[in-house]
Amino acid sequence: MEYLVQPTEDSWNSRREWFEGLLLEFEESGSYLVSEQASALIGEVQSCYCAGAWIAAIVLAFTVIDAQLIEVEAPGFKGSAKELLESQGLGSEYQALRLRRNRIIHLRPEEPAITVDQQWGSRTELKEEAENAIHLMLSAFFANPSV
Repeated sequence: MEYLVQPTEDSWNSRREWFEGLLLEFEESGSYLVSEQASALIGEVQSCYCAGAWIAAIVLAFTVIDAQLIEVEAPGFKGSAKELLESQGLGSEYQALRLRRNRIIHLRPEEPAITVDQQWGSRTELKEEAENAIHLMLSAFFANPSV
């Protein structure tokens, strides 16, 4: 299973090219005001994505959004992540990502957010979910600041 072994060089390179292509699209029209921590974490998201660690990519993608918003868009913000997204006018897709991240990192034993069966049987869907999270991450990261 791919998530238990190193991906092929072709898989890694294909994923790297997808990620870097998307990054380039956003960089061309993006803001130059970026969070140092968010910038560093984007490299971690890319590594997770290239390795096929879809759940880790999803969790870290929201972490980048949170860091970018707090450091650049709303310094000193004291509310919840939900309130932070609302204060920046980010839509329901960002709230859905936040909720997904929360379900992954806050265990509910009666209803796990991810199972071993899903890791084995839902790789395509998890990859698509990670790609959506990365798209949202880059959109928020390169958004023009409101201040």
